[in-house]
Amino acid sequence: MTVSAEVEAEIRRLHYAEHWPVGTVARQVGVHEDVVRRVVGLLDRQPAAEPRPRLVDPYVDFIAETLEQYPRLRATRLFDMVRARGYRGSVRTLREHVAVVRPRPRREAYLRTSTLPGEQAQVDWAYVGEVPVQGGVRRLWLFVMVLSWSRALWGEFVFDLGIQSLLRSLVRAAAAFGGTCRQWLFDNPKTVVIERIGDAVRFHPLLVELGGHFRAQLRVCAVRKANQKGRVERAIRYLRDRFLAARHIAGREQGNRELGAFIADIAHGRPHPELSPRTVAECLAEERKSLLALPEPLTATEIVEPITVDKTAFVHFDRNLYSVPPAHVERTLTLAADDYSVRLLDGETEVARHSRCWSKKQRIELPEHRADILAQKRGAAEAKGRDRLRAAVPDMDALYARWVDAGRNLGSMTARTLKLLGLYGERSLAQAVAAVLARGTSDPGAIAQLCEEHRRAASRPVPVALVLPDGVPDRDVVPHALETYDADRRRR
Repeated sequence: MTVSAEVEAEIRRLHYAEHWPVGTVARQVGVHEDVVRRVVGLLDRQPAAEPRPRLVDPYVDFIAETLEQYPRLRATRLFDMVRARGYRGSVRTLREHVAVVRPRPRREAYLRTSTLPGEQAQVDWAYVGEVPVQGGVRRLWLFVMVLSWSRALWGEFVFDLGIQSLLRSLVRAAAAFGGTCRQWLFDNPKTVVIERIGDAVRFHPLLVELGGHFRAQLRVCAVRKANQKGRVERAIRYLRDRFLAARHIAGREQGNRELGAFIADIAHGRPHPELSPRTVAECLAEERKSLLALPEPLTATEIVEPITVDKTAFVHFDRNLYSVPPAHVERTLTLAADDYSVRLLDGETEVARHSRCWSKKQRIELPEHRADILAQKRGAAEAKGRDRLRAAVPDMDALYARWVDAGRNLGSMTARTLKLLGLYGERSLAQAVAAVLARGTSDPGAIAQLCEEHRRAASRPVPVALVLPDGVPDRDVVPHALETYDADRRRR
């Protein structure tokens, strides 16, 4: 308890001049007895209490020697060691003692370094979270490159941390900056470093090839020395605090659009941390004069490899299936894939192109490929109603998934939808299915109603299902002029 100087003076007077005891002074002045003892100096005169013996005391020297040799040894391991030597205390008591006597590591002094314009670019990734993709979710990462002198940064969201993804990001970053630095500084991920023994590093051969193409030196930080690439670490922290905080990233495309706008409008408009009041954009304009010119042409970063078409006219790539025309069954084609598209080539001729799927165990099929297979199979139109619907309606698999979740009879639903296909045609049925899915329903009655609305809007005739008996063959009649009938009657 703290009291005023006047109260402290009165306490001293009553105790030393009037010789009042501590309790009387405390009652008359209205303070605690310990306050009186503190003011008159009696607390300092009390002898210190004798420390009570502890069960850990006989083992203090052993614990100190062990921690001196192994300063990071856990208290639980020490507990096992001293218990084997006769210790009968608790692990909690041992933890409290170890927390006091464990050697404290010496603080490392870091050397502040500076780079020349166009000398170094630092590269790293940051984990963002999971985003929905077709058929599931996928981890999303943020690639960041920072020019060490100007602090200009470039980044993009990626799904893949493989070597091809790294090459694509490096090429795009160099194109965005308008040149490349003489040195690329990385951490030690397996994508970059295949093998490391001490200071000897073996880089990925494709990265070495790209560095040679851009005339850039590859360098890595020392192991567990992230401070050596502090500029990109601070840039990632800046993006987390200023861009990612309170922002929902629903997909890669949306994230990259917003990130590009943020870098141009905000990140490069901020004052340079060392060359203020100049902005990062002004320093970047000066550093561009020192960057190495881009090679022409830029390095192609697609995954190019031979791939075999299976007997169902699909190829297997990145845990997904991609369709090809049935004429290429069981042949070897060339796959060319980047992070947005998958192309299949027969020599130099492109036979199929798909948007790349970042989920797994998905079947990506073009309707015309399925239609070609159905046209080649006798009786396929009658025996494979689901395939007919998939070939005609791109969103048919999503509608089947809704029917399964709702517990519908798939055979009945297929038959009703096939009837609508025959009456209204592929275009009207595809539009109706897309509209029904957008509304969050899956009722075949709603599909039929939408098909009828499309027919009326297009002023087409009312569809009538013509059912012929089994003995009457279905034939196409070629129309001709009716005047020939009159000529025949006159000749008769």
